[in-house]
Amino acid sequence: MRPPQKTSPGKTLPPPKRGRRQARTAPAAPANPHPARAAAKGGREPQRIAKLLARAGIASRREIERMIAEGRVAIDGAAIDTPATLLTSLKGVTVDGKPVAAPEATRLFLFHKPKGLLTTERDPKGRPTIYDRLPAGLPRVMPVGRLDLNTEGLLLLTTDGEFKRQLELPSTGVERIYRARCYGTVHQEQLEALIEGIEIDGVRYGSIDANMERRTGANVWIEMKLREGKNREVRRVLEHLGLEVSRLIRIAYGAFELGDLQPGEVGEIAQHQLVAFRKTLKGGRE
Repeated sequence: MRPPQKTSPGKTLPPPKRGRRQARTAPAAPANPHPARAAAKGGREPQRIAKLLARAGIASRREIERMIAEGRVAIDGAAIDTPATLLTSLKGVTVDGKPVAAPEATRLFLFHKPKGLLTTERDPKGRPTIYDRLPAGLPRVMPVGRLDLNTEGLLLLTTDGEFKRQLELPSTGVERIYRARCYGTVHQEQLEALIEGIEIDGVRYGSIDANMERRTGANVWIEMKLREGKNREVRRVLEHLGLEVSRLIRIAYGAFELGDLQPGEVGEIAQHQLVAFRKTLKGGRE
């Protein structure tokens, strides 16, 4: 895959290249008296408002459901109380009193997250977050999954909340690759056994393809490939094997690699590459 266009913190991203949009038609939605469908009009198939708002980049679907419960989402001035409300468009929809623009083409960025940044928008304790390091001119983006405070490497950022959710779901089967520097002794046979999965403190972790890369003194470098990405999964599995993780780097997420991106740099994936990648996902679409 062609390397993405890069930008460093403080530099403004150039405007993206726009491609032609293909016209699409969908069968008209059948009449349904359910209240959640009351606002669904027009010939397009109605969708849940939470999904439409996520596609428009407002927030993740889970965060939007919370916003709806707090009465922050309205249609024609009337607050809604269920994320199951069905709409064919976002016309008349407001969030915190502000109109919601129709969703634009999905954009995807690669960010080399440095160690010491939280993958969150804000921190009550005032610790630095990824948003403190992102370059000026970037659109509103959401991280795909998380990297913990002391983990560095590739973090995907997208403008599309539904795409974010699709990439995070274990059922989609997107592979993540990590390199870990550890202190301690481990044998390749122990690492190969992880291909069957492992249970730690009542938590079941799925298949992990782990291999020893090299040993330097008391340290060993291990490459790990997995498709679930549970909270602190790599660290917990390695610590369970008696290893102390001193450095953890994510080097790939699906078809996208960290490559030569430097800490704090951002690169954007070209639209044709993004479209091709989405076709490879389970349940993917153009």
